[in-house]
Amino acid sequence: MSDKVIEMSSRKDLGPWRGYAKVGIFFVILLIVLFILLSNVFIVKEGEYRVVRQFGEVVRIEKTPGLKVKIPFIQSVTTLPKYQMGYDVSEAEINTRDKKRIMIDNYAVWRIEDPKKMITNARTIESAEARMEEFIYSVVRTELGQLNYDEIINDEKSTRGSLNDRMTDKVNELLEDSNYGIVVTDVRIKRTDLPAENEASVFKRMISERESTAQQYLSKGDADKNRIKADTDRKVTELIATAKANAEVIRAEGEAEAAKVYNASFSKDAEFYRLYRTLESYKKTIGDDTVIILPANSPYASLLMGNTK
Repeated sequence: MSDKVIEMSSRKDLGPWRGYAKVGIFFVILLIVLFILLSNVFIVKEGEYRVVRQFGEVVRIEKTPGLKVKIPFIQSVTTLPKYQMGYDVSEAEINTRDKKRIMIDNYAVWRIEDPKKMITNARTIESAEARMEEFIYSVVRTELGQLNYDEIINDEKSTRGSLNDRMTDKVNELLEDSNYGIVVTDVRIKRTDLPAENEASVFKRMISERESTAQQYLSKGDADKNRIKADTDRKVTELIATAKANAEVIRAEGEAEAAKVYNASFSKDAEFYRLYRTLESYKKTIGDDTVIILPANSPYASLLMGNTK
């Protein structure tokens, strides 16, 4: 009898702990439920796609930003970028139309246009980039194979302004035909180089061409110099001849005018004029060692003899 009383009293003492246990179990269950709910709520951000899969198969793709919900334990969520991505295409060797070999380094800017097609046909971003690189190489090889070497490397002769656009359009056509769900927004040639074994010969040829061009400039300069010099000499000769002719005309006019003045002056006194002319002739004909033989009664010698009458 005493044993039964003791057992009942011990059960009575556990009564409050039962209430605490129930509350604890309730909170544990509530936390588990909240954890399950929260772990199956996901956020779609700007610039990304969220791919919802069920047993590995894509069931929907969330494109708009906001809170979304998936089925617990059955569905999983992965992320794909919506923004544009850059891809550095591997360097490749191609042949130009004039049978020259060059190394081409490209890059591409691309984005995922249709995530479902991309996942179905390419599976991963890496696989999509690999297929895109194959298409880019094929298009670049075809397009540059239609150009000569100097048209590719020489900016003055280059048609590369529209070449980049053509390559972009053709790569997109190939991607669309393959249903990869991606779009290339730009394909650009980053760098063109010569194969290492061709550099020395090409550099020598370039040096020879530049030296030939320099010689042409020098020859043209010499020819222009000689032409300009000859033209200048001709003009100087013409100017000097014209100046001399004008000087002779002016001198003749001056002498004529002087003669008029002399005649006008000397006509007023004929005797003085004869005396002046005689004295002037003495200055021109008689020097220190001059010997003149004249008759004593010569009018020309009368002044020399001191006869002034």
